[in-house]
Amino acid sequence: QSGSPTSSGNITQPDRVSCLIWEGSECKKVDLTALDIGWAIIDKVDGLPESSDYFVIGLLFSFVISLVPLVFRAYVSKDAANIEDLLSWSGLLTRCLDLPSLIKSSYTWRQYLVMVNGILQRFFLSLIFFFLLSVADRTFKQRLHYAKHFSYLTSSRRARKFSMPHFRLNKVRNIKIWLSLRSYLKRRGPQRSVDVIVSACFLCAVCAVCLISLQMLKDTSSYLDYLCNWELLVWCTALAVFLMRFMTVGLKINKKYRNLSVLITEQINLYLQMEQKPHKKEELLLANNVLRLAEDLLKELESPFKISGFSANPLIYNIMRVVVLSAFSAVLTEVLGFKLKLHKIKLKG
Repeated sequence: QSGSPTSSGNITQPDRVSCLIWEGSECKKVDLTALDIGWAIIDKVDGLPESSDYFVIGLLFSFVISLVPLVFRAYVSKDAANIEDLLSWSGLLTRCLDLPSLIKSSYTWRQYLVMVNGILQRFFLSLIFFFLLSVADRTFKQRLHYAKHFSYLTSSRRARKFSMPHFRLNKVRNIKIWLSLRSYLKRRGPQRSVDVIVSACFLCAVCAVCLISLQMLKDTSSYLDYLCNWELLVWCTALAVFLMRFMTVGLKINKKYRNLSVLITEQINLYLQMEQKPHKKEELLLANNVLRLAEDLLKELESPFKISGFSANPLIYNIMRVVVLSAFSAVLTEVLGFKLKLHKIKLKG
């Protein structure tokens, strides 16, 4: 039985790293695997309070979108005598408040029922869309918390403050576990579904911007005389709010995982240890070479533009960038009076 490949002597044990953990004022030294450290981070993040700010924002935008036809009807029913009142927020609000009595006197109950049905359908359909965006926002915030707690591992002060394990990257085994843990946390949670949601939001925003630019090129003075233009403005504003949120959080996540200063600091610490411990120079020099390779690999693979979905694809990212810049260049050409081609400008990250 001793020669059996399933015997306990031939089973490969998972790599362990010596970590420091704090329990109150006491400091203990334990051996943990990458999975143990990963679950410690996951449990810590799951215990954090969750906010529903962007769900409330989506609910507010759904309410506004459902009332867009009523506000548009109040706008187009303006008279020449009170046109100045509609140019102010107070006058437009007064007209909107008078709208229910106007509708009650102008429409039958069947028409009123159809109108209420249309408002409810618009509200709930847009609410479903914004609910998906709020789910994606929650996933992005969870990824950001994973990235933050991952960055605490190599800092003794922050690891003690947030009750996280702490270890240094002074051995090849520690660097291997650090890279494995980084890859595991980046892939944690829903990936493809969230990427599809963010990509759909991005494409809808691009289409809305292009349509708004085309409509403004046709006739700027009569732009607000069409309901579809009101719809485009509201949807473009709502999508811009969520896209800015995704881009901001995505940039923070990338910065946390691309924090190359950690690797540089560990290389300096290794050089200092070589002077203090010359008998371990070969081992420390090997770890230093691995750190250099890891730094070069992160610089090569990771892209600062990578957020999610189509924006992570360089080809489609450049196509969308040219489309958006071309639309803006056409609008600026019309406004400024001279030809301007923004898509010729090369943007470097």
